[in-house]
Amino acid sequence: MKEPLLLALGLGSLLAFYQSDVALTLTNSTTIDSLGACQGVSYIQGKAYLYGDREVGMIRTYTPTANALTYTGREIRLTENGKDVINHPTGIAWNGADPTFIGNSIRLNPEGTKWRAVIYNVNWDELLRTGTLDGNLLNTIEDDACIQGTRPEYVYYQNKWYVATADYGNRANEVRLYDPSRLATAKKTSEPGILVKKFTCSPWVQNLHWIPSKGILVLIQNQIEGRRWRFTFVDLAKSIEAGHEQVIKTIDLDNADELEGFALLDNTSAGLTVTSSRRDNVHFVSLNW
Repeated sequence: MKEPLLLALGLGSLLAFYQSDVALTLTNSTTIDSLGACQGVSYIQGKAYLYGDREVGMIRTYTPTANALTYTGREIRLTENGKDVINHPTGIAWNGADPTFIGNSIRLNPEGTKWRAVIYNVNWDELLRTGTLDGNLLNTIEDDACIQGTRPEYVYYQNKWYVATADYGNRANEVRLYDPSRLATAKKTSEPGILVKKFTCSPWVQNLHWIPSKGILVLIQNQIEGRRWRFTFVDLAKSIEAGHEQVIKTIDLDNADELEGFALLDNTSAGLTVTSSRRDNVHFVSLNW
């Protein structure tokens, strides 16, 4: 439970050693069914959590090996009293110490000019145990500080954890950092003291992934709306200080489908990417720094 915090506390000494370049290579692809359109992946305590928008929003749990995912049999339906609540999950913010948040981004018109973005404070351990939100939905927060959707992810900045989120569209995009303790009990993110820091960023951000040992935030993006893969590695601290993303490396891949998520596994050299495709929707990747 304390591993993410220990990694973050060692960040200052590790930053001096990381190289300002990274290469990402696809090593294996597979099809994982029963997700609907997969919307992202989180790697938590040795398990890969893939979430999607099947007939209801849901999360499925897998054990990763070098080139495969084994389904554990554990599925979480993001429902309450049988009602679909988190119908389009877009991000899980977990660090083992602070509240756990799940995002929900709903496009209200085809043009993408109207969105409803909601962040849910959940009892993560009980959610895993019981398999639904019943009794485990602690608070519902309207993310009205957003521009186009929400995708929560914990990041560590100046000795404190924050919940980062970002916009999807191609106008006025931002990465915003929220105070988790205030967010946990808020009704909306525009309340005083919730938004702490922010910086502008490039468009079509589907998800975020924090690499604590390197101080890097990965923007998981599309090159154009809903198509083609882009990974933008940014220096979080420098981006906050500059007020605009400070890019270490942008990696574009020719894959034509919709990249939705990315997460490193036990180290910084192996990870998973997921897409919303029905086939070949999970890809193992290797990273060289």
